[in-house]
Amino acid sequence: MAGDVTDVLDGITSTLPSGGERRPGQEEMARAVDRAIRRGRNLVVQAGTGTGKSLGYLVPAALSGRTVVVATATKALQDQLADKDLPRIVDSMPPGEAPTFAVLKGRSNYLCLQRAAEVGPGGRQPELAPPDGIEAGAGAPGNEVLPGHEQLELLGIGEPDPGAGRAGAGRAGAGRAGAGAGATADRRMPGADDGGTRSLPSSGLGRTATSSDAFGIGGQGIGGQGIGGQVRRILDWARTTETGDRAELSFEPTPTAWAAVSISARDCPGAFRCPSGNQCFAERARARAAESDIIVVNTHLYGAHLASGGAVLPPHDVVVFDEAHEVEAVMTDSLGSEVGSGRIRALATQARSLLPSSADRDADAVLEAATALDAALGPWAGRRVPPGDLAPDNQDALAVAVQRALRRVERLVDALRASGDRDGSGRDDPDGDARARRDRTVLAGGHLVDDLNHLTAIGDDEVAWVDDAGRSPTLRVSPIEVGPILAESLWPERTAILTSATVPPGLAHRLGLPPDDTDEIDVGSPFDYEHHALLYVAADLPDRRSPQAEGAIADTMAALIEAAGGRTLALFTSWRAMHAAAEAVRERIPFTLLVQGDLPKPALTEAFRSDPETCLFATMGFWQGVDVPGRSLSLVTIDRIPFPRPDDPVLQARRDRAGPSAFRTVDLPRAATLLAQGVGRLVRTSSDRGVVAVLDSRLAKAGYRKELLGILPPMRRTTSLADATSFLAGLD
Repeated sequence: MAGDVTDVLDGITSTLPSGGERRPGQEEMARAVDRAIRRGRNLVVQAGTGTGKSLGYLVPAALSGRTVVVATATKALQDQLADKDLPRIVDSMPPGEAPTFAVLKGRSNYLCLQRAAEVGPGGRQPELAPPDGIEAGAGAPGNEVLPGHEQLELLGIGEPDPGAGRAGAGRAGAGRAGAGAGATADRRMPGADDGGTRSLPSSGLGRTATSSDAFGIGGQGIGGQGIGGQVRRILDWARTTETGDRAELSFEPTPTAWAAVSISARDCPGAFRCPSGNQCFAERARARAAESDIIVVNTHLYGAHLASGGAVLPPHDVVVFDEAHEVEAVMTDSLGSEVGSGRIRALATQARSLLPSSADRDADAVLEAATALDAALGPWAGRRVPPGDLAPDNQDALAVAVQRALRRVERLVDALRASGDRDGSGRDDPDGDARARRDRTVLAGGHLVDDLNHLTAIGDDEVAWVDDAGRSPTLRVSPIEVGPILAESLWPERTAILTSATVPPGLAHRLGLPPDDTDEIDVGSPFDYEHHALLYVAADLPDRRSPQAEGAIADTMAALIEAAGGRTLALFTSWRAMHAAAEAVRERIPFTLLVQGDLPKPALTEAFRSDPETCLFATMGFWQGVDVPGRSLSLVTIDRIPFPRPDDPVLQARRDRAGPSAFRTVDLPRAATLLAQGVGRLVRTSSDRGVVAVLDSRLAKAGYRKELLGILPPMRRTTSLADATSFLAGLD
């Protein structure tokens, strides 16, 4: 089989722009993945930039005859696998032998026909509010990975039985999935007639609103378009779309607009309980994925699969985690829960339209409980909450507020269950719309009750805290360590392949991989770092706490940027440091200086890429996932070693557990991984050359410097600014 892997890999790489250049690291990785799958052993692979790791695991996966799920941390990599790598593999293999594949997405990425049917003239006028933590009118996420608690709201697939607990979320996207190898799935979507126009359910979707007021919503969206106008455009698109996938839209709707026509795991009652279930885009997409050999998902979606007890994804034999350095953080988010006042208020608002006026007091009581919870959370903003402070017998304000919310939400859900099939006005429900809304609301209420109960019984292996990053404070709970959970629920069930350009030290242990059944290899990188890249550590800079530090850093940056001719990506660990450096350097260099926030991230990256004599100053969102090959980038500066924040609640709990070894077991591995990711922005192709400048003298002097330097590519090193500027000046 290993020979087959090498032959197929050679056939594919011969069609690439590189012209068939052999990559020994890629071949070593492919053979190792093939052995791991055949033997049922877990494998952790560090595959440096340029290895071509995606083909290194996809080719053996395609030849394995097993069902494989590939989980990625970013949409960009997901798109690369589905649009480039997997089609190349399919095209290189004989018909009948090539694998089928599909991309699964979270439920809210797809239009919900039932929700759409309830919007518009003649339909229900919903309260349109953006998801918790997202301001109205804010742009929706693109390639960025959402925080886990927001991702979990957006993920999910409804199971037929709405009482079956947390039903997960998977969606097949536009991938090839059909009966034959490489065949596309049936592209005729549910309800589409021969003319390509869908017969839309219910009245709301079949009509066109004339103003945003017709939707009961105001505000301006992108380009000054009202949210109602965006909803109207989505409804027009809904008549002809073949997949219902939000990615097909010709514009980016605001979260508020898209929320009007999409559904989350908490709300979906499942196809059997929904009037539009037999036309559901999500269910059809999931069915396509269930018939596929390779299924590409987001890592958060895989976390939702585990959190649901395995109800999200189709059965599979192997899971591949690409960008494995993200797995611990994603699972920590995904395997937790959260409750905020916005979620409670949304439930009350949804329920009010479904209950007779005599039951308004139940909805009012829930709204009052939400207000009381907000007030009780306020003093805890940004702080950990001791588990005992939430126990049912505790009389402190927060515990009392949680108990009050729990009791009142339970009463409201009971009232909904006891109500008939008519809507809140007592009208008949011939189309089943009121029943569908009731089922969704009961399901969401049941999940809320579960999470509130969870808050009152937090275990010693969990950490609770109040997150104040959104519009209102939210009480969150996460496992302190994910290793024990994964060791019980994931690794015994299937073979795992984990790979990244940078594998954090101790990752296998922290993820609970069984040492007797796990192999680890490093296949290196094909790039000539020793001759093409220089690591400059500014050993003579003052201590960062010194008043002279910022001025000295600005002097050093200006000298480096001048020598590089612009062409600089300057990475910072805080917004304050970024803006201070930009202000100090801008007037001292003759080059365009872009600052994060000037433009959206994709536009900012493109502006930097298209004009070589440009500098881009950015924070944490640009330390990874940014690819600017060629002469537009010759210098990467890093303002300081990226140690994690000391007040991060989960890391605080891990430090408490680790005791005296906390720095080396908690903080140092995270800093090393992120530092390596930042350094990795420089050399993206075999012809790239340049300097990485770390403007933190601790990397040259601290006792832990060897652990940090050991994870970086094998570049030449210097502590001389003259050496760095000379290297840059010689690039032309």
